[in-house]
Order: sequence, then structure tokens, then C-alpha cells
Amino acid sequence: MSIILLVLILLLIAAGTGLIARFLPWLPLPLLQIAIGAALAMPGTGFDVALNPGIFMLLFVPPLLFADAWRFPQRELMLQRRPIIALALGLVLFTVAGIGWLGHALLNLPLPVAFALGAILSPTDAVAVSAISGRLPIPARLMHMLEGESLMNDASALVAFRFAVAAAMTGAFSLGQASLSFFAIALGGSGIGALLALAFSLVRRQLLALRGTEASTEIVLLMLVMPFAAYLLAEHFNVSGILAAVTAGITLNRTELRHHDQTRTRMQLDNLWEVLAFVFNAVVFLLLGLQLPHIIGDALSTTILDGRNFGLGTLSLYVLGTTLVLLSLRALWVTGVIRLSSLSSRRHGNARVPASPRVVAIGTLAGIRGTITLAAALSLPVQLPGGDALPGRELVVFIAAGVILLTLILGSVGLPLLLRGLASAPDHQHFEEERRARQAAARAAIRALEQYSQQDDDDQDQDRRNALEAVSTQLIDGYRRRLTIDDRSLRSRRFEHDRGLHRQARLAALRAERQEYYRLRRRDHIDDHTLRRLVQELDLAEMALNVRRRESS
Repeated sequence: MSIILLVLILLLIAAGTGLIARFLPWLPLPLLQIAIGAALAMPGTGFDVALNPGIFMLLFVPPLLFADAWRFPQRELMLQRRPIIALALGLVLFTVAGIGWLGHALLNLPLPVAFALGAILSPTDAVAVSAISGRLPIPARLMHMLEGESLMNDASALVAFRFAVAAAMTGAFSLGQASLSFFAIALGGSGIGALLALAFSLVRRQLLALRGTEASTEIVLLMLVMPFAAYLLAEHFNVSGILAAVTAGITLNRTELRHHDQTRTRMQLDNLWEVLAFVFNAVVFLLLGLQLPHIIGDALSTTILDGRNFGLGTLSLYVLGTTLVLLSLRALWVTGVIRLSSLSSRRHGNARVPASPRVVAIGTLAGIRGTITLAAALSLPVQLPGGDALPGRELVVFIAAGVILLTLILGSVGLPLLLRGLASAPDHQHFEEERRARQAAARAAIRALEQYSQQDDDDQDQDRRNALEAVSTQLIDGYRRRLTIDDRSLRSRRFEHDRGLHRQARLAALRAERQEYYRLRRRDHIDDHTLRRLVQELDLAEMALNVRRRESS
């Protein structure tokens, strides 16, 4: 099958699974996509896809991590930096050591290969967690912690994987040298990502100064290239491309606080990354499903270890045992991290994640494996330098694929049950922040309107001055009414109910306007240019209403 036809079919299936998920919200989207991919890979279907791990890592991982880092709330990242680092670095090393020693002792894997298995199984996939949690969201602080972990642990896991593979290939390993190399690789990747992001920010400012809103297309294209450029440049210098992409996203987020894009550019970027994130994640899970029959077939037909072949039952027991060990290690570490984080938050008077068994269980089952685990497993070398097969490779790949599936299934079943009815305290801090920000913005708008209405322009006639003053006064009155709204009424259920009714009525009115515009166009009362301009105004207004509706729900 040609690559063009394959891509088109995968995109069509991705769109189809999105529609199915809307009608069946209880069905986890990643599992649906994996199942469809596995069905397509059955003999006789013609879908024989040989996945190149290097190309897979380049095409999918940098843009997904970059987009997550760019949209990640920066203040929460700083406030929770300690638990995030403890999970992203400490838990990775704990998992590598635990799985490595147990894999060597129980599965009889060579120690470097067992450590490689531990590194492969270390990174988590926050996208899968978000897809599974669905309409029963994980508490915000815990979700930020898990998302921050998934952003950072990919890099630390892949660096550990690199050292384990090097030890398996050469038979030599130095802990001191590995530690120094680890920090050099991490700092190098972070530095390259930050420098590229700062360079992009400088170019963006120059483009905006020269072309204004007309530069939006160039800015969007440059930002689309950014994660790939950061990844490739970092890998060229043998440092972490994953960290380069993540750091580039975080740095760009911070630079946008000082230098704002045009409205058109922001909207294009938001829409672009939303579409790309959905498509890339869907294709990743479809490709995982396409690989499953090959992985199972290779594991059953190949001499896996010590001249032995294993049946599917034995291999499945290995997957189950490895998953239980993995979740046990994670539960221990998550318990410690949440307890320490709660103590620190209580000491500083911040909101905290309760260290209850239920929250620990949520944090444990949220450790779903996904994209990075699959790519790392498939990138294991097939042969040693001497030409002999790498011992246990097929077993490691099978266990990795099985753990991905099993953690997805456990998360799909367990997380909704644990999250159902979970009492979450109202987020008064964010409510107060939003209220204060809206009032500060209203005061700034009033000051600007007062200055605008009082500007002295000799070229203006008296009628124009009077009209300008009347318009400014009307707008200022609207902003002053916003300032007089009592925040207690904002918190009341009646106010939320009334605001919801207002949104629904406004949406109904906007849709009626849009239908009328299209009716006028069908009867040739207006042309296409007029139609597009009028409909675009309605689309922007409806988009603002939908944003508020999603936030309130």
C-alpha cells in the first residue's frame, strides 16, 4: 500500500473515531483506535505497516510535547516543580531500578536489557489520561502534577534507555560517567530549546513590526516548524531532543506574556494545534494497533530467550506480572510525593492534593503508558555488534506493548469509577483571580476610553466630538456596571443559571442570524464576500460564548 493512501485512510479513520466518541462518550478513544488499528492489520486486509521508530519519534513526539508544554499553565508548573521533578526524575530512576532488577531476577533477562525494559516502561502518557478521564476530570492540582510529569519524564526515560542500550551493546557501564552525561544531555537539550524559542520570539516581533496582521501566516508556519527544528538540532549535538521541544514550548509560553501576538495569529495557532494534537494522537494509537499482530507474531515465532519459545499464556502472565510490579512501584512513589507535597502546601498555606487512598489510586492508574513506550521498545537494536541477536528483545517489545494495553484498560475501567462522585472543593482562588482580573481590565478600558473621548483634534467638527463623547460614555457605563456586580451574586447558583440562559439565548440568536445570511446569499441578495465577512463576525461572537460555556462546565 502506498504511503499516501495509508495516510489518507488513517486520517479518515481518525475523524471517524472522533465522531464515534461523541456518540459513545463512555468508550475510551485510545482503546477504540488501537482496536481499529489491530483489526486493520489482520491478514488479508493489506495493511502491512513496518514502523520506523526514528521517523515515528521525529514526526509525532516533538509536536505533541511542544504543544502540551506551550499550553501548560506556567504558574502551576513553578508551584508544583518539586513533585513534578520527583515524579519525572525520581520515579523514572526508581522504576528503571525496580523493573531492571526484577526483570533480571525473574525473567532471566540480561541486566542491561532488563534496565532498558525499565526505561521503556517509565514514561507516562497524559494524553491518554485526559481522553479516559473525559467528563469526570481529575482534580486540577493532581492533573497538573501528572501532566507536568509526562512532559518531563519522557526525556529522563529516554536518556536512561540510551545508557541501558549502550551498556547492552558494549558490556560497559560507569555510574559516574552516566550521571555526568545525563545532566549534560538534559542541560544541552534545554538550552537549545530555549535559545531557539527566544530566536523565534525575536523574529516574530520583527515580522509583526514590519507587516502587522499580514504576518500571521508566516508566524504560524514558523511555530509549526519549531518543535521539529528544536528536536533535530538537539539530536544533532547528541543532547535531548525531547527536552529541547518541551523547553521551546515552555519558553515561548513565557515570552508571549511580554510580547503579544495579533488576534488573528492567536486564533490560527490555537486552531492549528488543536487539530494537529487530535490527528497526531489518533494516528499514534492507530499505528500502535497496526503493530500489535506483528508484535504478537514475532514473540510467538521467535526464540525469545535461552533457546526457549513461550506460548501466549506465558507471555500474557509476564505482561500481567510486569504491570502489577510497575503499578506497585508507582503507588509507593506517588504516596510519598503526595504526602510531601501536602505537607509543603500546608506549611505555605497553598491548596493541596489530599493524600487519601483514593487520590493515590487515581495517581497510580493515571500512569498510563503510550507513545514513548512504543517508540522506545521498537527502537531496541535487533543485533549485538558481533552479529548475535540481542537477548530478550522480542520479549521486551511484547511486554511493552502488553503494558500499554493493560494500563489503558485498567485506566479506562478504574479511573471513571474512582473519579465518580469525587468531592472537589470549589476553586475559590481561581474564581477570585478571574474576578480581580476582569475588574482590572474594566478599569483599564475606562481609562483608555476617557483618554480617547478627550483627545483634542482640531480637524474634528463639533458633531463628531459629540458623537465620540456619546459613544465613549455608553461604553464606559457598561464597564462601570461590570465593576458594580457584587461577587457574592457571581457565586450564586441563580447568577450562574441566568448567565447560562443568556448564553443559550445569545447562541440561538446568532444561529438565526447566520441562517438568514445564508438565505440571503441563496437568493443572491448578497455576494460571497459579504457573506463571509458577516458570518465571520458571528463565528467570533459564538466562539467567545462557547469558550465561556466550556469553562463554566
